[in-house]
Amino acid sequence: MRAVTEPIDTLGESPVWSVTDQALYWVDIRAPSLCRLAGSGVVTRWPLPELAGAVMLRQAGGLILGLKSGLHAFTIATGRLEPLLSVDEGHAGNRINDSRCDRQGNIWFTTMWDFGRERTGSVYRVDRHLALTRVLEGLTVPNALCFSPGGDRAYIADSAVGAIDCLALGAEEGVSHRRCAFVPAGEVAGKPDGATVDAEGFVWNARFGAGLLARFSPDGRLDRLVPLPVSNPTSCSFGGADLGTLFITTATQGLSPAQRAAEPLAGAVLAFEPGVRGLAEPAFAG
Repeated sequence: MRAVTEPIDTLGESPVWSVTDQALYWVDIRAPSLCRLAGSGVVTRWPLPELAGAVMLRQAGGLILGLKSGLHAFTIATGRLEPLLSVDEGHAGNRINDSRCDRQGNIWFTTMWDFGRERTGSVYRVDRHLALTRVLEGLTVPNALCFSPGGDRAYIADSAVGAIDCLALGAEEGVSHRRCAFVPAGEVAGKPDGATVDAEGFVWNARFGAGLLARFSPDGRLDRLVPLPVSNPTSCSFGGADLGTLFITTATQGLSPAQRAAEPLAGAVLAFEPGVRGLAEPAFAG
């Protein structure tokens, strides 16, 4: 386990590897900023005007950012933000949280009341024509959003509840048909935060508060626990030239000065090679 950035993120989140750019992107929700780790090891940070919950790739080039007000297209060369889809749920405290693209190139984004103060969160799906569908509602802190290799499953958790659920998806439209339990609450220490799926179909989940990564088999059995040198890992994603490196974002938010001193790598992006490879991250097809 190693740190690949300096420990400066307050609430690092949403790591995504671009095969095209050979770079890792993520956000610091609180800064707020978009961050990039290039293959050379150089880190670039772009300040953002609103709380930034997620970053996704775009087939047409550039990125999609989930900001407090909605989805925005981001041009890397110029740093230009362009509104793509406004999100107004009637809850002033809501912001976009954990979000990813599915295997069909649709955006799935989540919303929550900042700091999880109210149960006003939802999960939405946005197709390539920007048609918006609410998939789930009544959530507190939606997290762990990721998709099976075949695109027939979506995984989602409410960190406040503690369980990870599975949604069966239609092969073409990607619309949820049914929701079932995948990992019960309390199965592993900590709260389920961001997650990703490897090439074998196993789910890797950051366990916030417990300093762990958990790997679950496709049938929900605990396969592996990986201890981390920080208490609050927030998400994970595969990357590197062969997609064999697992990158982990972390947080310092809420840590006392004593905890910060005991966890000098908190706020850094961590990385290690788990012995399995990931999948190229899907990009928005719109």
